[in-house]
Amino acid sequence: MKAFESGQVKAAYDLLAPDGSQIRLLHQLEGASVVHCALPVGGVSIPVEHRTVEEVWFFLAGAGQVWRKQGEREQVLDARPGLSLTIPLGTKFQFRNTGDVPLEFLITTTPPWPGEDEAVILDAGCWEH
Repeated sequence: MKAFESGQVKAAYDLLAPDGSQIRLLHQLEGASVVHCALPVGGVSIPVEHRTVEEVWFFLAGAGQVWRKQGEREQVLDARPGLSLTIPLGTKFQFRNTGDVPLEFLITTTPPWPGEDEAVILDAGCWEH
């Protein structure tokens, strides 16, 4: 049995995601992982698509936009605290900070994030990065 854990979001980020966002590691179990993600003021992520994982995002602070595309279906969504969204397998996505504070959100990934080779960098997204 794995011991239960608790913790706080750190001031400094642990790593940069393949899309360029700041990741603070929180917790991982056999079936899922959770991180805190932040994009600085004026930041635009690199457009990516995941190879094997799906995600659920929950926005905590800031303002921004998220672009998602599945085949011919495409959407740009305004991101603000309280919004949640999904990144199903096969979804291309990109996000940007349009506010005056960091854009912050929690990401639950299932199965747990396997490593930096998981994200496929796209030739183009919705915005220049």
